[in-house]
Amino acid sequence: MAKTKPGKKDVDSYTIKGTNKVVRPGDCVLMRPSDLDKPPYVARVEKIEADHRSNMKVRVRWYYRPEESIGGRRQFHSSKELFLSDHYDVQSAHTIEGKCIVHTFKNYTKLENVGAEDYFCRFEYKAATGSFTPDRVAVYCKCEMPYNPDDLMVQCEGCKDWFHPSCMGMTIEEAKKLDQFLCSDYKVAARTRDDFLSILRHKILIQGIAVAVAVPIASCHISALANARPSSKTGAHMSFEAKATGFVNGEGFLCC
Repeated sequence: MAKTKPGKKDVDSYTIKGTNKVVRPGDCVLMRPSDLDKPPYVARVEKIEADHRSNMKVRVRWYYRPEESIGGRRQFHSSKELFLSDHYDVQSAHTIEGKCIVHTFKNYTKLENVGAEDYFCRFEYKAATGSFTPDRVAVYCKCEMPYNPDDLMVQCEGCKDWFHPSCMGMTIEEAKKLDQFLCSDYKVAARTRDDFLSILRHKILIQGIAVAVAVPIASCHISALANARPSSKTGAHMSFEAKATGFVNGEGFLCC
């Protein structure tokens, strides 16, 4: 009669050999690669098992580095960026070299100091198809690229968008010395706004209308008067608002 093969049992933790670091399910770990010239693999431990001989195995879900994905590494990928894949595997626990932390993208950008064991993940990755979730992220600058926390960016005080110094014709050193930065689009919009107000004031004075004009400059978009229509908002001061994006013509305003 054949003997029944002893089963495996789940265990709560594993102590990394030669250290006092304890690994538990849910922890992220660094695993020794077969090619020792490569950086360690990064994985999330899903389960820890021990057989009847106390051999320890870990079921892991792999993180991929950008260069390991089908599309490869791109300009906006950080050196500390990882993709959480749908690739699961079972490995010997003895291949675990250390622990690491894989932060959310938001939490990573809040770190005051980034250590060697700090990584971040903003995408999930399907290894078979090379697709990502989410498939869209916010883009910045004139180059319309996602944010790479490795790169210095400067914020326009006018439109509040962020820009790479190189895209603005500046060096990193020049950008670090700035007290204030206004992007070229905002400067053009500001000049256009000033020209528009100059024409508008002149027209108002000619028509004998006394109106105090107050135009916010919080963005690059033009806000102006349109046919002197009062807004629906009432209060201590009557304001005038507009959807106008054109200029004064011979008869009135070009409004949208």
